[in-house]
This record gives sequence, C-alpha cells and structure tokens, in this order.
Amino acid sequence: MPHRSSVLNRKVALAFMAHPDDAEISCGGTLVRLQESGWEVHITSVTAGDCGSMSEGPEETARIRFAEGVNAAESIGATFHTLGEPDGRLVYDRVSLQKSIDLFRRIAPTLVITMPMSDYHADHEITGQLGRAASFVYAAPNASEEPVIEGSQVPYLYYTDGHDGEDRMGNAITPTTFIDISDQLETKTQMLAHHKSQLEWLRSHNGIDEYLTAMREHSRSRGTDIGTQAAEAFVQHRGHGHPSDDLLATLFPNDKSSLSIDSALQATHS
Repeated sequence: MPHRSSVLNRKVALAFMAHPDDAEISCGGTLVRLQESGWEVHITSVTAGDCGSMSEGPEETARIRFAEGVNAAESIGATFHTLGEPDGRLVYDRVSLQKSIDLFRRIAPTLVITMPMSDYHADHEITGQLGRAASFVYAAPNASEEPVIEGSQVPYLYYTDGHDGEDRMGNAITPTTFIDISDQLETKTQMLAHHKSQLEWLRSHNGIDEYLTAMREHSRSRGTDIGTQAAEAFVQHRGHGHPSDDLLATLFPNDKSSLSIDSALQATHS
C-alpha cells in the first residue's frame, strides 16, 4: 500500500466523470468540502457531452457544455478538463485509456472519485473502468510520455453513487462511505445550475422534469441514511495496491450523524 503520509502531503483531488454535469450531481458537495479544506480540485468529463441537446448540433452542444463545465468548476475554485470522447459512444480501448493516463499524469491526483462500474448509463460504467485503470498505472514511468510529477502514486479511489442509489439492474448500492454535505447543498445546487442546457434535454430524454430538484431530493435521501440534512454516498476501491483506509471518512467524519454506519447501511437496504 502507498505510504499514507506521502499521499496526504500532496492534496490533489480528481473527479473523473463521464459527462460535464456528473460531478455536480454525484459528488459536488464533497468536492466543495475538499476545496474548502485546502485541496486542489480537478473535474474531468471524459466525453464532450455532444449528445446532450435536442436542438443543437454536436459541435455547438460540446462547446456549450464545455463552457458550462468550466463555469461550474471555477465557481468553487476547481479546474475543468475534458477528454473529448463521443457522448453515448464511449468505449474502453487503448486510445481512451491512454488519454486518461496522460491526464492523470499531468494532474497526479492523490484522491480520485470516479463513476460506478454498474450504472444505468454505459458511459458511466466505462468511465469507472478507465478511472480505475488509470489510477493504478499512471505513476508507472513507462505508462505515458508525460513527465512524472513528484509524489505521483496509486491514489485513494472511490466510486460515486448510482442513479437513485441503484446499480444497472435496479439493486440498491451498499455504500462504504457517507459524506455530510448539509452545509454544501446550496453551493452544490449553484454548481449544477451552471449546466442550464440540460434542463430541456433531461426533461425530454430522461424524463427528469427538474434536475436541480431531483439532485437535491437524492442528496436529502442519502442524508436521511446517516441522520443529516444532506449527504453523498461512495464505495471505496480497496483492492490490492490502493490505500484501504477511508480517507474521505477521516477528513469529514459525520459529526452530526445520529446513526452509526451500520444503521445507515441497514436503512439503505430497507
């Protein structure tokens, strides 16, 4: 396992997401808490988001969504990136993986939050695969032509909650980690509001009439799991080579929680 003290001395967090608004929906509150705690925060959209419109062409849609991603990230002092892969047609191959590794190499994150590998959207699942693979190998000298930044190593790795807290088959996800975002919910909402182009798209294509309300309701639902007003849920990757102590829970203990984690997990399955 990587030396924990070295990891914590370099406080760089990367939210490695599939689409420009995924970070705000799934882990925006936690990113705010990290930034407020002195972490350098990066948000990446693997795709260009070019299918996220019912009226504009792909190039214009990608341009709009990139600008929205930049504005949302900058509103909390974070940096936005995109790998520009095709929305809805993301594949796990050598090209997409190398682009992911090169990005990791330039950022050298010590904490990575990526997407669940079982979710309703295939782009989300493939992004999770790319995030896991890049996390494990990016610090290897021969993995990229990008220079190795001092402190590069296998990072803490977490997967975000699935849509409605479920996997691709509709089964409840069992989180390992809950982060209280009661004080950050309004900022999270403001971040997501920067993605104005998605209002009509989500209503027409996904049947979500009000994306801000849907996000807030799920955040409050996860808060109920741990006895707080709002929360975000994660599953930590604890496989060989990755740090297995729960960094997020150590950084942000649920001081306001009236439930134990065991009780929260029972509530998730009820």
